[in-house]
Formats: sequence, C-alpha cells, structure tokens
Amino acid sequence: MVKVSKSKKKISPRSDYLLNKGIEYVDYKNTNILRKFINDQGRIISRLYSRLTAKNQRKVAKAIKRARQMALLPYTIVEQKEQK
Repeated sequence: MVKVSKSKKKISPRSDYLLNKGIEYVDYKNTNILRKFINDQGRIISRLYSRLTAKNQRKVAKAIKRARQMALLPYTIVEQKEQK
C-alpha cells in the first residue's frame, strides 16, 4: 500500500489589533478604537474580518454596546442625501 502524504497549509497566526497595540482594557469611552470595529452601516464587524481573538471580540462588542447606550456611538449611520 502506498502512503499518500497530505500537504498541510500553513495558517498564519491571527494578528490581533488589541494585542499588537498593547491594549489590555477596552474602554467604552475610547471611541477612536471602537470605530475601527464598526462598518459603514454601524454594525459590529465579525471576528472573521476584525482578526480579533474570541475574548477580545467579546470585550469590543460589549464596549461598543455600552458606548451606543451612552450615545457616544450611533446605533445606525444615516447618509445624508445631497439636495438639488
């Protein structure tokens, strides 16, 4: 019987933004960091695109929800149409 070796793809390690910047506590008052994890429509970006670990994704999501409750971040982003 011939043994077939399977080639395994090397998966690059996740580059967590918060770990790279040395941020241990995600504060809801720091809206500059939180805006990096919100898309154009105002939705929270998923882990697949934000490249955060599960633990940090939960921290960011909770901080974004708190900032929305305190009116520091909008729930939705409405584009204003230009008038003719």
